[in-house]
Amino acid sequence: MDRRAFIQFAGVAGTALAFPAVGRAAEPAVRAGNARSLYIDAQGALDGFEPDGKGSYRPTARLIEAAKQRRIDVVSMTIAEVGNGPDRFRGAMESIAAYDRIVAEQPGLLVKVETAADLAKAREPGRIGVIYNFQDTTALEADPSKATMFGTLGVKVIQLTYNKRNLAGDGCLESANAGLSDFGREAIAEIEKARILLDLSHSGQRTVAEGIAAATRPPAITHSGCRALVDFPRNMHDAEMRALAQKGGVFGIYLMPFLRAKGQPGGEDLIRHLDHAVNICGEDHVGIGTDNPFLGYEINDETRKQQREFYEDRANKGIAAPGEAADVFNLVEGYNNAARYDRLAADLRGRGWSSARVDKVLGDNFARLFAQVWEA
Repeated sequence: MDRRAFIQFAGVAGTALAFPAVGRAAEPAVRAGNARSLYIDAQGALDGFEPDGKGSYRPTARLIEAAKQRRIDVVSMTIAEVGNGPDRFRGAMESIAAYDRIVAEQPGLLVKVETAADLAKAREPGRIGVIYNFQDTTALEADPSKATMFGTLGVKVIQLTYNKRNLAGDGCLESANAGLSDFGREAIAEIEKARILLDLSHSGQRTVAEGIAAATRPPAITHSGCRALVDFPRNMHDAEMRALAQKGGVFGIYLMPFLRAKGQPGGEDLIRHLDHAVNICGEDHVGIGTDNPFLGYEINDETRKQQREFYEDRANKGIAAPGEAADVFNLVEGYNNAARYDRLAADLRGRGWSSARVDKVLGDNFARLFAQVWEA
């Protein structure tokens, strides 16, 4: 399974890179349990599970403590493989069943989020809301009506394309930039009919533009960056960012290497992209989709070796995007643990952001969008 097909939620349904967290600085103060703010990672992964010796998995003490501290309240996690390949439908069904089992076994910790009311439950200290998403439409296997079935099973976000071309349209690494196919338009209609949020991350420029135009409900770009700042294909142009906001959608900034032209990005890179996104989209249409594991990555010789192997595998498959590198981790320095949202909130306020704007970008905007699409 690709790393983006879920960074080890208990190691179920495949193998992926998953590293435990590493602290980088003194952790910021813990939010009060009754704090109004709601932290949402619109594209992440919930690591921090270990085998229980009985054929299932249990949460680690560190994950439990992070949940009690309300470090991140809700994580939207990818539960199906990305890219073209065999048995994508069957694999998605098996993944849903596997994750449902773990959620059912941890009722005091995990909340499967399918409604706005479930988002409210995730505010409780000690609980983490999980949203099921697909980062590709390949699980539909040429039948867009399958979106309704997946929606019934709790998949609440479906991304139209991954980096390369699929039946729906061109991904961001396709040089042809051919845009949406007829199937893609049918898929969008079925996704919206099922009250699933349409995600246009990883798509090519024309696919994004045409997808926004075709959408009748507000769509999202859950994890990307600003192409005006760094000209990589995984980042989005201002025109599409603006069109997304005008449609009522939300643009999520990731914590990924694409935030700078070369090397490991840091906090200044992240805040620069957030500032630009707010300037283009408005503060009501920007959020965060880290594309990181909840607890973060440990950096040591072994994980450096794994990163090289991971990158080489993606490069050999043709899905490694410009900006990825064998020696660059998919993280932003200074925000590589479960306290990243609290630290970012403090950093943004220190740059003059109002508390209201910080709350919007760190969760409220995506909460509004989810409720609008899922329940309208």
